[in-house]
Amino acid sequence: MNIRLKPRDRRAAGYALLMVLILAAVSIVALTATMSRNASDAKMNERNNLYVTDLFAAEAAVEKVIGRMKVDYFAGGDGYITNNLSIYRAMRPLASEDPYWGNFQFSDAGVGNSTYVQCISNKTWTALQSQYVGLKGWTSVYRVLSNTRQVGGLFNLTNAVQEDIEFDSLPVFQFAIFYNGLMEFTWAATLTVNGRVHANGNVFVGSSAALTFNSTVTSTASVLKTNWDGHTLAEYAGAINYNGTPGYSTNCQVLTLPVGTNNSPGAVREILNQPPSGEDPLSAIGEQRYFNKAQVVLLVSNTTVTVSLKISPSDTPTVIQANYFPTNFASSNYVQIATNFPFLTLTNQSFYDDRELGKRIKTTQINVGAYKNWLITNAYVTAKFPAVSGVLPNVLYVADNRTNSSTELVAVRLTNGVVIPTNTAPSGAPTGWTVATPNPLYILGNYNCPDAGALGTNDTTKTFPASLISDALTVLSPTWSDAASTGSYSSRNAGSTTINAAILTGIVYSTGPGATEFSGGVMNLPRLLENWTGDTLTLNTSIVNLFNSVRATNQFQNPGVYYNAPTRQFSFDQNFMSDTKLPPGTPLLGIVYRSKWAVPPPNTTTYAGQ
Repeated sequence: MNIRLKPRDRRAAGYALLMVLILAAVSIVALTATMSRNASDAKMNERNNLYVTDLFAAEAAVEKVIGRMKVDYFAGGDGYITNNLSIYRAMRPLASEDPYWGNFQFSDAGVGNSTYVQCISNKTWTALQSQYVGLKGWTSVYRVLSNTRQVGGLFNLTNAVQEDIEFDSLPVFQFAIFYNGLMEFTWAATLTVNGRVHANGNVFVGSSAALTFNSTVTSTASVLKTNWDGHTLAEYAGAINYNGTPGYSTNCQVLTLPVGTNNSPGAVREILNQPPSGEDPLSAIGEQRYFNKAQVVLLVSNTTVTVSLKISPSDTPTVIQANYFPTNFASSNYVQIATNFPFLTLTNQSFYDDRELGKRIKTTQINVGAYKNWLITNAYVTAKFPAVSGVLPNVLYVADNRTNSSTELVAVRLTNGVVIPTNTAPSGAPTGWTVATPNPLYILGNYNCPDAGALGTNDTTKTFPASLISDALTVLSPTWSDAASTGSYSSRNAGSTTINAAILTGIVYSTGPGATEFSGGVMNLPRLLENWTGDTLTLNTSIVNLFNSVRATNQFQNPGVYYNAPTRQFSFDQNFMSDTKLPPGTPLLGIVYRSKWAVPPPNTTTYAGQ
């Protein structure tokens, strides 16, 4: 058999080799592309992780500064913020706090190891936002910004976080009612509240008669209609009407007075007290003390009366002094008081206060009309406060520091206050007048009522800015008689009374479920000692309680013991919504809002956001 081999087709072999080479090349290209894509994805992931890590680190730096600024603002107000700017700018997360922060470099868009902190809006009077919309205050905005770069990262990547923080100063007298703790309307007679209401605590609205709020009620805790005092809900049959928008809001931000410590009643009460020796008047609490806000300080001791005139807290005062013998008020030495201070009367025996268990009240009595005349005629006063100076004595601080027995109480009483002292500020607006005392304060007769036609109404168009600051406030009607104070309250028939002034005073807090341990509620914050049946007490006011009474400390008792209730016509004075019509020395509450958060381009401080 003959076998003949057919020659191989060399062209077919070449094609196969070519296909193999092509497939190999495609595989290599695909592999290379895949590897390149994986490498690219890894780089992108690494870059993204670095971006996010830098972002979070920058945010941590910003939040660290904001946290410190908030603490400072609530403790000391604007002064603490402006004085501590260099501290904020030096703040950043530190490796000493956690080694992790050693991986980052922080800067303020130009300077290493720092944070950008700058006021971008000077303080202006403006409408507030968020939970306190409808109120006004002084607002300033600070920008806090941090640029962050991870040291030793694969990419030289910088990220930034910027936050604008709004610091608000809210005048406390913009509230119709403000309590620095529990607020109670329990057992209230029919009452309508026109104006904002706020409590740094619970608000108990249970009432035996209709209770109407025509503006929003805010609380840092809850608004409750409940039987907290041991009584049944059936006794709280009064309808609760909320006409604001919203009607009420709970769990709101605490409104604090910047006194340098906490906001407890004991700490805040220091605004009434004389400063201890050596205290800086420009410290947080120093700036809040009415003693330092006052241009006229009147101090009464057991043997002397001293008046200090000062333009500012750090001013060297002009001092006027008179001596007297407390055992003989008719002595010749006592004439010094009448000569130097014709507006002042001191008494060892004045009247009795049935709420204070019949204690005899030793008074420093000020005739407001005579004081008004003294301000413009006394040579020492006119020399200290010349008309061209623009500095006006519009805050009077009075402290009666005489010793007293367990059956006595030293107090301050204002009489003849129908027209209060006031001057015209450079702006043309009246400055008004504030009286502050750490003692109990008694107001005898109508107060700040220059328009007789407006008595008993809520017309305050002709009144002046005024506030009354005290340990406790008692209203005595125009028909009050000291001689009748020892008899039954039923013999002390009141007459309708009008008071046009903001009231900031203490109360004796509720301590338990019994009726004898009740504060008396908002409606009884102004204390009464007369039979007001058929008469009206008109208050055009702002009612503020920041602390407990420590001198007039006896608990409220229901009507029929030492008083009978009037028809209460309490109205918020709308004048207080204007910054030019606030009483002199009005305390300012601190609020902080986060205004705007942004991720700006690195190393820029003027990013306006989207």
